[in-house]
Amino acid sequence: MFNKLIAGILPYMPQKLVWQFSKEYIAGETLEQAIAVAKELNAEGALTTIDVLGEFIKNLDEAEVNKKEYLNVIETAEAAKINGNYSLKPTSFGLLIDKEVAYKHIREIVAKAASYNNFVRIDMEDSPCTDMEIELFRKLKAEFPKNVGLVVQSYMRRTLDDIKNLADLNSEENPLNFRLCKGIYVEPAHIAYKKYEEVNAHYLKDLEYMLAQKMYPAIATHDKPLVDGAFELLEKYKPAKDKYEFQMLYGVTPALRKSIMEKGHRMRIYVPFGKDWFGYSTRRLKENPKMASLIIKAIFVKG
Repeated sequence: MFNKLIAGILPYMPQKLVWQFSKEYIAGETLEQAIAVAKELNAEGALTTIDVLGEFIKNLDEAEVNKKEYLNVIETAEAAKINGNYSLKPTSFGLLIDKEVAYKHIREIVAKAASYNNFVRIDMEDSPCTDMEIELFRKLKAEFPKNVGLVVQSYMRRTLDDIKNLADLNSEENPLNFRLCKGIYVEPAHIAYKKYEEVNAHYLKDLEYMLAQKMYPAIATHDKPLVDGAFELLEKYKPAKDKYEFQMLYGVTPALRKSIMEKGHRMRIYVPFGKDWFGYSTRRLKENPKMASLIIKAIFVKG
């Protein structure tokens, strides 16, 4: 109840106060700040994926603005020789308003990344978007087999079937590239697992299927038991070091991140930035009220 209370009142707190929590997990408001963070992470040996904050737009004019911003992100990051790729949320481009317009915008972004021999990750959002985002990915993967990937969420009961249904797109030359995460959106129990043990068990089941089918898994987790379970599966299937990677959010569990990298595993850091950092922070807290304890720590322990 306390966590939910904090989550409910956070949007009404002064932004400067919320920033005390958010600044550890967001690269900044500007692209220049994101590029600086990405360079620092590259210097530490980590790859990056840059994401412009913002989703669930109200009109297609916003979609056009977001597309142009992403094209600029790609040009700027490539000019800066950032060792990383890009992530985007389809709702930022009008998926829930006009999915054909959204597809055209996202295709243009993927084509821009492909012109640099780079890669765009299609984020998975809440359940009303799932089928549309899988359809979008399938269409883009057919045209850009090396340049697009998808996020899947282990807490969704449908996820393993979704992975299997996309297996016809998998090949040794161009393997399916999935970021596997637990999932953060609040979903009803009939479509999403709720218990920690269930979510983790299905995470490892999904990961094992990917490894067995020689897909490219991006193992996105900050959960030590899942990291250990991933290590066991990697030892079992023995993929080459360039056939998988771990992923983490910027600013989260840096000690665990370091320990994974010290074992010689590829690591990619999700680097979010943008003027919508306040909306991003408050939405994420509503989706996961357990984060409230981190906010209290940031405000009162760190001042």
